[in-house]
Amino acid sequence: MAAPGAAAEVEVEVGDGALERGTGGGGGRRKPQGWKCMPFILAIATFENVGSLGVVANLTVYLVKRFNFGQLTAINTTSIFFGTLNFAPLLGAFISDAYLGRFRTLAYGSFFSLLGMLGLTLSASVPAFKLADCNQTIQSGEHCNSPSTLQLSVLYLSLSFLIIGGGAIRPCSLPFGVDQFEMTDKNSQKGLNSYYNWYYGTTTIALVFSMTILVYIQATISWPIGFGIPTFFMLLSIIILFMGTRLYVHVPPEGSIFTGIAQVLLASFKKRRLKLPNSDDISQQELLLFSPPMRGHRIFRLPLTSQFRFLNKGAILRDGDINDDGSARNSWELCSIQQIEEVKCLIRIVPICISGIVCFVALVQQYSSASFQALTMDCNLGTHFEIPAGSVISISFIALTAFLPIYDRILVPIARRFTGVESGITLLQRQGIGLVISPISTVVAGLVEHKRRNSALSNGGKSPMSVFWLAPQLILMGIADAFNAVGQLEFYNKQFPEHMLTLAGSLFYVTLAGAGYLSAAMTNITKKVTTRDGHRSWIADDINLGKLDYYFYLIAFMGVLNLFYFLICSHYYQYKSISHYAEEPIKIQTKEEAEGAMDPSRDAPNK
Repeated sequence: MAAPGAAAEVEVEVGDGALERGTGGGGGRRKPQGWKCMPFILAIATFENVGSLGVVANLTVYLVKRFNFGQLTAINTTSIFFGTLNFAPLLGAFISDAYLGRFRTLAYGSFFSLLGMLGLTLSASVPAFKLADCNQTIQSGEHCNSPSTLQLSVLYLSLSFLIIGGGAIRPCSLPFGVDQFEMTDKNSQKGLNSYYNWYYGTTTIALVFSMTILVYIQATISWPIGFGIPTFFMLLSIIILFMGTRLYVHVPPEGSIFTGIAQVLLASFKKRRLKLPNSDDISQQELLLFSPPMRGHRIFRLPLTSQFRFLNKGAILRDGDINDDGSARNSWELCSIQQIEEVKCLIRIVPICISGIVCFVALVQQYSSASFQALTMDCNLGTHFEIPAGSVISISFIALTAFLPIYDRILVPIARRFTGVESGITLLQRQGIGLVISPISTVVAGLVEHKRRNSALSNGGKSPMSVFWLAPQLILMGIADAFNAVGQLEFYNKQFPEHMLTLAGSLFYVTLAGAGYLSAAMTNITKKVTTRDGHRSWIADDINLGKLDYYFYLIAFMGVLNLFYFLICSHYYQYKSISHYAEEPIKIQTKEEAEGAMDPSRDAPNK
C-alpha cells in the first residue's frame, strides 16, 4: 500500500517501444512534458482536418464537375464518405487500445491520410486519372464521358485511405495530448483545461481555412493546387509529429475495452441470483468483493458505487473463482471492481452523449441551409468581390475561434472567483449553456428566413438583403458550439476511464455522424408529413416556395425538449471519483464532501 504523498509506480513506453518502469519522482520514468509536446500534437490534428474537411467541403462539386457524377449520386457519395469518416474512429479506437497504442496509431493514420490526399491530387492532375472537361466536350459536339474503372478506382481508393487515416488520427490525437500531462499536478491540470480549448480552436481554424481559402482555390483557380496544398500540409505534419518523439510519453496498449465490457455484463448476468454482501453499506461491500492490485500505468483506481448496483454482482467471490496468485480463474465469470466501475462510467456517459447528437442537428441544418439561403441573397462584398455561397458558414467557425480565447482567458478566471472551480464552470454546466444558446440561434434563423423569403418573393426570387443577415444566427451557433462541442470533448476525456480515452475521442465524431443521419431522417419525414392533403412542403427544392422558417422553429422546439432531457440526465449523473494512488484505500465521499472537494479527473464534483 502506498503511503499518502508517495508516487505510484507507473509504466511508460519509450520511443523505441521498450518499457521503462520507475516511480513518478525518480529518473527511471519519463516525466510528462505537458505544453512542450502540444505544438507537435496540435499540428497533426489540425492538418488532418485541413485535408479531410477540405475534401468534404467541395467533394460534391468535384464529383459533378470533374467526374461527371449526377447530383444525386454525388450527394450520396459525399454523405457516405462523411458518415463513414465519422464512424471510423470507433474502429481506430479499438485498434489503438488493443494492439498499437496511440502514438503508432497516429503515425500509421498520418501516412494513410497522406496517401489519400496524394491520390486525390493525382486524380485531379494526371491525365490518365481524370476526365476531360465536360464543357469542352459538349462544345465539340460530343457527350460527356463516364469515368473509367481506373479513374473510379483511384478516386475511391483515395477516399478509403482518407477514411482509414481519419479513423486512426481522430480518436488518438486528443487523448495522446492528454497523456503528456501529469494528472496529479495542479499546474498540469490548469494546462490540460486550456489544452481542450486550444485543440478545438486550432482544428476550427483548419475548418475555416478549408471552407474559405481551399474551396475558393479548388473552385476558381485549380483543383490540383486545391488538393495539393493539404497534401503538403499533411506531409509537414508527419515530419513535425516525429520531431517530437523524444518528448512524448508513449502509453502502451491496454487491451480491448470491448472485451472488458462484455465480461462485466456476462459475469453480472451469470450471478444475477446471488445476493450482494452488506447491501446497505457500500464501503463494507467493497471490502468483500474482488479487487486485485492495479496493474498498468496512469490508471487511477475507482471506488465502488451503489449506482447500477446489479453490475456489482460480477465481483462476488465464489469458491474456485480465484487462482492461488489472487487472479481471476475465469474473467468471464469474475470481474474486478475496477472493471465494473469502468463500465458504469460508460453507462452514465451515453445519455449525455445522446443530448449532443440532438444539439448537432441544429448545427447541421443551419450549415446546410445557409448555402441555399445565400444563393438568393446579395453576396457582394464591396464592388469587386462576391462571397462564395459555400463559404458563408465560415462566419460560425470564425466566431467560435474568436470566442474560445475570450472564454479561456477572460470568462474562466472571472467564473473561477465565484465558483472556486478550476475551469470556471463544471463540465455539464458548459454543455448545458451550449444547449440553451442552440435553440435561440435556431429561432433567430427562423426569423431571418421569414424576412428573407418575403423579400425574395417581392423581388422576383432574389432578395436584396445582404448575406450578412445570416451572421447573427451563425455567430450564436458558433458560440453554442464553443460551449457544447468543446464541453463534450472535455467531458468525454475526463469522465472516461484512463484506458478508454481513445473511445472517448471517437465518441465525439460518432455524435457528429449521428446528427447527420438524424438530420437527413428529419428532413425526409418533414417533407412527407407537410405535403399531406395537397399542402406545399416546408422543405422545397425552391427555397422561396417552402417554409424553412417553420422547420427551424421545429428544430428549436426539439432543442428545448433536449435541454430538459439533458437537465434530467445531469441531475442523476455521478462524476467519476478516483484515487491518485493505485493501492491507496478510497474514502467514499458524501455529497456534501464532494461538493467541497476538487477532483483532478474533472472540473468539479458538483454539477
